[in-house]
Amino acid sequence: MQVSYHGHSIVKIKTGNYTILIDPFITGNGLTDLQVENEKPDAILLTHAHNDHVGDTIELATKSNAQVVAPVELANYLGSKGLNTVGMNLGGAHEFEFGTVKFTKAFHSSSYTSAEDGVIYGGMPAGILFKAEGKTIYHAGDTEVFGDMEIIGKMNAIDLAFVPIGDFFTMGPEDAAYAVSLLKPKTVVPIHYNTFPPIKQDPEHFKGLVKETEVNVLQAGGVINI
Repeated sequence: MQVSYHGHSIVKIKTGNYTILIDPFITGNGLTDLQVENEKPDAILLTHAHNDHVGDTIELATKSNAQVVAPVELANYLGSKGLNTVGMNLGGAHEFEFGTVKFTKAFHSSSYTSAEDGVIYGGMPAGILFKAEGKTIYHAGDTEVFGDMEIIGKMNAIDLAFVPIGDFFTMGPEDAAYAVSLLKPKTVVPIHYNTFPPIKQDPEHFKGLVKETEVNVLQAGGVINI
């Protein structure tokens, strides 16, 4: 399985037959290497409704007929725009053709702002556990650190985790390092930093705080094979 990071919170997963995008915020993301016209995902997974995570979902899914899996209120809204959506909720898991998706809790907020529809309530924010080909990936979404991360780590042998370190809107480097100590993944990649001035961080500082887990600081387009 090939997993790549593309700036902010965008993660692309390529299995044998499928391409999955998580939180595809491409347009307006100065750190990404992706271009909307070049992406043809089979599935899009969304952690929550904020515009810097939903991003280009509507255009991408309209073009490729990608299945969009999201918290139920967000999925309902995107479904009203003609997308092929599946709405799930925290604690729920489902085995799709492309892999198994389970939504975990995240402590954040969730709304989508549309010029046409105004501010749309997006339901509960979430983290995502994705399993395929015998591997487990955890994308924490936007969140603070919370004690149940230890439960997530105990119940799942996480091969690769993506955790936000930007501070201001999410946990910062110190809290994120503690989150890693609870999750105990084999490898962790810092995300959600340096996209905007309030979340400017040095990922090497985070790396220095993490113990007993490999930290892989990826630039946009960086790939990990698991």
